[in-house]
Amino acid sequence: MEFKFDIDEIREQFPACAIEFKGVPVAYLDGPGGTQVPERVLEAIIDYMVELNANEDGNFMAGLMAREVEMSAREAAADFLGCDPEEIGFNCSSTQNCYNLAMNLSKGFEPGDEMIVTEIDHQCNVAPWESLERFGCVIKKVRLDTKTQELDFEDYKSKLTKKTKVVAINWAANGIGTITDVKKYIEEAHKYGAMTVVDAVHYAPHLPIDVKEIDTDALLCSSYKWFGPHMGVIYLNKEIIDRLDFSNAGADDIQEGARKFHMGTPQYEHLCGIREAVEFIASIGESHIRYFENEVKGLEGRRKYIVAGMMAIDAYEAPLAAKLRNGLRRIEGVNLYGPAEGRPRTPTVVFTMDRYSPEFIAQVLGSKGINSWNGDFYAVGTIEALGLGESGGLVRLGLAPYCTEGDIDRTLSTVAAIAAGEYDPFKFDLEEVLRR
Repeated sequence: MEFKFDIDEIREQFPACAIEFKGVPVAYLDGPGGTQVPERVLEAIIDYMVELNANEDGNFMAGLMAREVEMSAREAAADFLGCDPEEIGFNCSSTQNCYNLAMNLSKGFEPGDEMIVTEIDHQCNVAPWESLERFGCVIKKVRLDTKTQELDFEDYKSKLTKKTKVVAINWAANGIGTITDVKKYIEEAHKYGAMTVVDAVHYAPHLPIDVKEIDTDALLCSSYKWFGPHMGVIYLNKEIIDRLDFSNAGADDIQEGARKFHMGTPQYEHLCGIREAVEFIASIGESHIRYFENEVKGLEGRRKYIVAGMMAIDAYEAPLAAKLRNGLRRIEGVNLYGPAEGRPRTPTVVFTMDRYSPEFIAQVLGSKGINSWNGDFYAVGTIEALGLGESGGLVRLGLAPYCTEGDIDRTLSTVAAIAAGEYDPFKFDLEEVLRR
């Protein structure tokens, strides 16, 4: 059965897709930095703020409903990640979640204990562990193979010892799109009794997640990368929760499961948004379930539709990303980065151009209503390993399920025009162009 994705139906659900820039729809190729938000998420947030805006445990309707609001988000996030609701925690960001976890774990560390991070990770899953050096912990960093632009598994294995306490690893690289086989890294870590922390922030918007299948101890993701509000979601295995010494402003007696991981009152309006973002993904799965009946066999309820939804998103995004990469390859002076064709990757496309800085390229794209990112994207180790720090890093484009072939065509024609010398970097002024 030939896969068909109703892009018009998807775009109709995103108010931002109706926005035009100088007569053309804005091309939202900035998805790796955060996606646009469907109407149902906006409505859920507004409805909460109007109808249920209260702190928890009050003796009135809104106060009594607060815990129910939170539980509905916890259940949705659990279905999204494939775990139990009590293993889900929330906070303002994944970076905050990772710092909280690192600081909590540090209570049981001793000088000489080892933490393993990687050159391919976002600083979210590097800096919190590096901060433990001040307590005498030793930080080891897994090498990025600059030829394959994948992690060096042999280098990783050589760094594991009986002193390894934490392995912090990236599932999909936000800087270059590489997908790492985290399961085999986790299996090796567990041989040494090390805890594993998977950064799935860039992976989560594109492919299904099953935390039990990969057997990680903790996993980080952020709902604003998958159509929700700015908030971090953390999975913590029950065994990890039980052994951690949480403290929440003297409210320990009312904290259960990963809820102990909260710092103060949850952002209930954002929790409503997270719930609806998951429901949006499930709705995509419900519309496309016929294509993935074999893949979701054995799954039940909302989880079944979430997995089908993520598979549908991947089936739509991957060919568009391939078209973008192939088109860029044909433009003289463009240098593509990321894993080789056929290797696991997200629909994130990164490149540089001879003679032009990434910032200038992004400015020209922006002047055409094409949203992109440039720089290091907090993937500092990756940019340094690739030798791109001094030249301004990379240009990053990323696909989301509301992006179109027209977005790709406009992008390719704009990059081709840059390569042809139609824009002078010494005279181009983005602010002036935007004011016209």
